[in-house]
Amino acid sequence: MTETASEDVEPITETVHEGSWSANLERDQYETDRGLLVEHALDAVAHTASGVHVNLVTHGTHGHPEDYLYPVLDAELDADAEYEYVEQCGCGGHVTRVHVP
Repeated sequence: MTETASEDVEPITETVHEGSWSANLERDQYETDRGLLVEHALDAVAHTASGVHVNLVTHGTHGHPEDYLYPVLDAELDADAEYEYVEQCGCGGHVTRVHVP
């Protein structure tokens, strides 16, 4: 898989979201760069206010997020944070909802 230098791509967000929102990790830049997808998924969680959730919509090319994203979420999130698998999109992507404490 190709890796894209972080400075060469647009960030997933630069705003702290005070309400629940969805992070689109299905764009072309994520299709060939799982590391960037995971990095931006963590950025999305970090930019989500306490008490709300973010839906991480991941590119289907990488398969089910339990294989590559969940271990990182387990290692990096606060113990009080929770996540759940929501569904597979019609386009093949996957939705994981992260509840930020």
